[in-house]
Amino acid sequence: MSDVAIALILTTVAGLSTGIGSVLSVVAPRSNQNILSVALGFSAGVMIYISFVELLPAASAQFMKAAGVDGALYAFIAFIAGIMIVALLDRLVPEPVNPHESHDPTALDPHQKTTVKTKPLYRIGVLTTLSIGLHNFPEGAAVFFSNLSGEGIGWGVTLAVALHNIPEGLAVALPVYYATGNRTKALLYSFASGVAEPIGAILAYTILQPFLGPMVMGASFGVVAGIMVFLSIDSLLPAALEHGHHHTAIYSVMGGMALMGISLLMLR
Repeated sequence: MSDVAIALILTTVAGLSTGIGSVLSVVAPRSNQNILSVALGFSAGVMIYISFVELLPAASAQFMKAAGVDGALYAFIAFIAGIMIVALLDRLVPEPVNPHESHDPTALDPHQKTTVKTKPLYRIGVLTTLSIGLHNFPEGAAVFFSNLSGEGIGWGVTLAVALHNIPEGLAVALPVYYATGNRTKALLYSFASGVAEPIGAILAYTILQPFLGPMVMGASFGVVAGIMVFLSIDSLLPAALEHGHHHTAIYSVMGGMALMGISLLMLR
């Protein structure tokens, strides 16, 4: 199997991890907020650690390999570019449907009785699907190029993005399930948002394939690091703090970093 096919398969696996969140949303109420808090914090820890310890050094090394340029400087520029890309996408999504904005953790629980009208709620589900799909395009490219690089960091990025996508699947499926009472429809909407990642990977590869080389790979690693750090600090960590006790959330972040660090050491 070619490296491109393997990278695309892993990108698809990471993207379709939204399905895990959607399954959780339709089979059980979110009664234990601490579990969600730990999962979100753990994901943030994994993403932050791998961004600073693996991706940025790899970006710097690729830039040095390309032309002997100041790798640290170019890696920093790519890192800031990644932050700006995902921040711009965030600004383009209206706050009420933005998956990175805080909402009442029980407002969309299909097992709670409420007087919220289902038509507006269904619209929120549709718009959330579209907004998460938009966010998932650059994430898909990130996973794909990390696995295509041959630098041994692709699996870590795949794991980090997969963990990140689980709560996104919840964000898509819950409003659709609550509004329609249809589990199948909720799962399909979540699936659609996850499919955006392999589509993003294919589009990025199609555009950049003629230019692939150390410079492009270095830029990809730096941008990926910026995207993942922004998502962790802007989305995952605040949500972890909101859904659980402060120290539970922070300890889970540290746990995610520790596990990722141990895993990387074992694979060296």
